Amino acid sequence: MKIDKVVCSKGRTGFFFDDQRAIKQNAIPDGATYKGNPVTQGFSSIRQAGESISVMLVLDDGQIAYGDCAAVQYSGAGGRDPLFLAEDFIPVIEELVAPKLRGRELTSFKELAGEIDGIVNPRTGKLIHTAIRYGVTQAILDAVAKSKKTLMAEVVAAEYGVAITTGEIPIFTQSGDERYQNVDKMIIKKAGVLPHGLINNVRTKLGENGELLLEYVEWLKNRVEALKPDRDYAPVLHIDVYGTIGLAFNNDYDKMVAYFKKLEQAAAPFKLRIEGPVDVEERTGQMKALSELTRRVDRNGIGVEIVADEWCNNLEDIMYFCDNRAGHMVQIKTPDLGGINNIIEAVLYCKKSGIGAYQGGTCNETERSAQVCVHIAMATQPDQILAKPGMGVDEGFMIVYNEMQRILALRKARVCHD
Repeated sequence: MKIDKVVCSKGRTGFFFDDQRAIKQNAIPDGATYKGNPVTQGFSSIRQAGESISVMLVLDDGQIAYGDCAAVQYSGAGGRDPLFLAEDFIPVIEELVAPKLRGRELTSFKELAGEIDGIVNPRTGKLIHTAIRYGVTQAILDAVAKSKKTLMAEVVAAEYGVAITTGEIPIFTQSGDERYQNVDKMIIKKAGVLPHGLINNVRTKLGENGELLLEYVEWLKNRVEALKPDRDYAPVLHIDVYGTIGLAFNNDYDKMVAYFKKLEQAAAPFKLRIEGPVDVEERTGQMKALSELTRRVDRNGIGVEIVADEWCNNLEDIMYFCDNRAGHMVQIKTPDLGGINNIIEAVLYCKKSGIGAYQGGTCNETERSAQVCVHIAMATQPDQILAKPGMGVDEGFMIVYNEMQRILALRKARVCHD
């Protein structure tokens, strides 16, 4: 089966593009947006509508396979590619990508995805935008699955020599700024990991001495105990602090480790993960900082798990952080890796290295990219997968949970039928 046509359409994502640097510099919340001036190149305001591009591959038998190009909420920060706007990048797809796809035989996802993921823009001398590689390779996976009349997860399993899970993968839900009300939704729906928390400002969310986050973790533990649907429900508490702990404690390792101990005690009996405790604004320094923090946490017998995120963007970064044990877990922020073939490789490398694999992403994706990511997760079996897109909890959890259940049911039905 061959690809006949490549068609693009502009779209909206499940959230927004936010200028992270401006927010860290005390931008003032104003309803659903922020007051102040953007500081990251490409932004026209601190918060602006998220954009996506659907890439549709029309196959020669009339079937249509598709994937969605999307970029993270905090585009342009932490070493990432610039702001992804549909009108700027549809021409790039049509000029540089579509000609390489038209007429191609759909024999191997891995081979074709690797080729597309390596396309260089001759004008910049750099790889085409990560969001383009992300969406186009989703469409390729769907196309190969359609050509073989099988599930996308089964294509991944066959080509990478892995086994599809027969059980659920813990789903990580994120609260946005509604970190109290949205927690109730998470508990009621028995999310396996919660709440993210969006702790991205020292003064208003962490506290100058970490006191606000400490109070929140204590509240969170008590809320789970009060609302849990059954006795056995014990979610992992996972909080993203966007480097604010380092800011509050001037990157003093002793003070940060002592603070982790307090957080661990506040969270008990639940397991606690802290994502992005420091951000030193540079890849090597970030690796060294997280490696040292991880070593000290382990040496002191503290049960808090450090999760790497900022400056750990692509497959090479993830391997680098894993090799240096810069964190107990690494977020594989799916749009940042470009081609979804890199997501597969990243999860497998984390598992091989004994590092936790968090197949994440961003609230600023679409329902389609989320569905494709579920297929990848079911085949590679990371420790947790992000509910996405959006910050409302219900929608993202529904999309990821339901796709997971479809795969499980279809696989079970096939086994029973066979």
